[in-house]
Amino acid sequence: MYSPYPETEPFKTGRLKVSDLHEIYYEEVGNPNGKPVLFIHGGPGGGIEPSHRRYFDPTAFRVILFDQRGCGKSTPYAELRENTTWDLVKDIEKLRQHVGIDKWAVFGGSWGSTLSLLYAETHPERVRAMVLRGIFLCRKKEIKWFYQEGASQIFPDVWEEYVRPIPLEERGDFVSAFYKRLTSPERDIRLPAARAWSVWEGATSRLLPDKGMIEIFGDDGFAEAFARIECHYFINGIWMRNDNQILEDVHKIRHIPCEIVHGRYDVVCPVANAWDLHRAWPESRLHIIPDAGHSAKEGGILPKLIEAMERLK
Repeated sequence: MYSPYPETEPFKTGRLKVSDLHEIYYEEVGNPNGKPVLFIHGGPGGGIEPSHRRYFDPTAFRVILFDQRGCGKSTPYAELRENTTWDLVKDIEKLRQHVGIDKWAVFGGSWGSTLSLLYAETHPERVRAMVLRGIFLCRKKEIKWFYQEGASQIFPDVWEEYVRPIPLEERGDFVSAFYKRLTSPERDIRLPAARAWSVWEGATSRLLPDKGMIEIFGDDGFAEAFARIECHYFINGIWMRNDNQILEDVHKIRHIPCEIVHGRYDVVCPVANAWDLHRAWPESRLHIIPDAGHSAKEGGILPKLIEAMERLK
C-alpha cells in the first residue's frame, strides 16, 4: 500500500502573465532535475493546495502546479472574462515554455482530467504519459445527472440545501438559475448561491461525507470562485465543438501511456465516464476502486494514484 509523500515546500514560485487581464500563479516542487510532471487541479475554479504535492516522489519528479485563471492565487479572482477552456489550454503551453520543459507527464483529476485530455489532444507531442482520476467528459448527461436530476436521488437531504436558493418556477434548469445568481452584481445574491453550489459538490464527493471537506467548500472565499467559474464553464459546454469531442479525439493520444483511477461509487462523476474513455482508449489501464467515491483523498484512490506515479519513475 503506497502512502503520500511528506509535504514539501516549492523550490520555486512565480507568476506568469497570460493575457492583458489574467496572471496565473505557479510553483515547482521536488527535484529540479527530476522527470517533469504537470499537476492540473479540479473545478474548474478549485485551485491548488499543499496536499497536491504529496502524490509525487520529491527525489524523482519535478512537479509544476498552477492555479487556473480566476482561482487560488491567480488574478483577478473569480473573473469570468477571458476565461474559457481554450484559454487554459493556451496557458498550459505558455507555462511549459516558460519553465523550459520539452515534454511532461500530465496528472489531473475530475475537471483536471477533462483539461488534461483536451490539452493532450491539442498538443500530443508535449505529453509523455498521463495519470487521470475521476473522469469528467462534460457531456450534457453528466451535467444533468449531477446538477438537475440523478445524484439528487442518492443525496436527497443534501439536495434540499442545494436547491434552496432557487425558486420553484426556475427549477427546470438549475444551471441557468444558478448562473443568473452567480453573475449578479449583488454580493448578497451571489454568495448564498455560491455556497449552495459548492457545498453540494463538497458533501457528495466522498463515499463517507467529510465534515472538514464540506467546511472548505462552504467557505465564502473558496465558494465564490469555485461556483462562478464552474457554472460559467458548464453553461457554455466548456466550449467544445460537440458533446463527444473528447472521445472523438482520443485517437490523437492513444499512443501515450495512461492510467485511469476511478471510484466505483463516484456520485459526482459516475464510473461510466471512465468506462467510456477506456473503451475508446483500450491501451489505457483502468483501475476501478471498489470502496471509493470521487475524492482523490479516499483510502483506495490515493495509494493507487501514487502507485501509478511510481511506475512512471
